[in-house]
Amino acid sequence: MPEPVTILTGGSGFVAVLIYLARRYFDLAKEVVDIILGSIALILCLPLLVICALIIKISSKGPVIYTQVRLGKDGVPFKMYKLRTMYVNAESATGPIWAKDGDPRIIPACRWMRKSHIDELPQLINVIKGDMSLVVPRPERPEIMEELKKVYPEVVERLRVRPGITGLAQIRYGYDTDVKAYKRKLEADLEYVEQRKWVLELKIMLETFAKLNDKMAR
Repeated sequence: MPEPVTILTGGSGFVAVLIYLARRYFDLAKEVVDIILGSIALILCLPLLVICALIIKISSKGPVIYTQVRLGKDGVPFKMYKLRTMYVNAESATGPIWAKDGDPRIIPACRWMRKSHIDELPQLINVIKGDMSLVVPRPERPEIMEELKKVYPEVVERLRVRPGITGLAQIRYGYDTDVKAYKRKLEADLEYVEQRKWVLELKIMLETFAKLNDKMAR
C-alpha cells in the first residue's frame, strides 16, 4: 500500500498537470464550456423568451428578434441576435447612436427587458454557434468601433478574443454614453484580455447575476 506522503505527492502532481492543461488549452476548454452552458441556459430560458415574445408582439409591430452586425474575433463581422425592445427603424433618422437615459427608441412595455438584460438572451444562440462567448468584452458595432479607434487606437486589442455576453467592464460599469465615457470600460476590457483565467471567468459570471436589476441600464 502506498505511503500517505507518496499519495499526497502524486495527487499534487496530478492537480498541477490539470492546472497546466487548463491554462495551456484555455481557449479550447472555454469554447467547450460555452457550448455546454450556453445550451443549458437557452433551454432553461425558453419559457421566459416565449413570454417576452408575446409582449413584444402585442406592444409593437415588427419581428420579435432582430439582428445587428457586430465585430467578432479579429474584427470579423457577424450577426448578433437580440430581443427587439426598440421600435422598428428606430435609428433610421439618426443612424447608430449611444444609449441614453429615457431612450425614446425603446418600447415602454419592453424597458424592463433592457433593465434586466433579458433582451440579450438570444445571444446564447451566438454562443452555441461560436460567434460569441459567455464571458469576454462585449462586441462593438462597426460604426462605433471606427469612432472609438480615432480616440483610442488600442481598442483593436479587444478583437484578439471572441466577444461575449458579459464581461469585466459590464460588472464594473454601466452602459456607454459617449466616446469619452468609454475609456474606463476599455481599460477593464483590456485588463480581461491580458489576465484571462478561470477564477476571473467565475467571478464575472457570479457578479453578472447582480446585474439582473441594473439601475444603470438604458
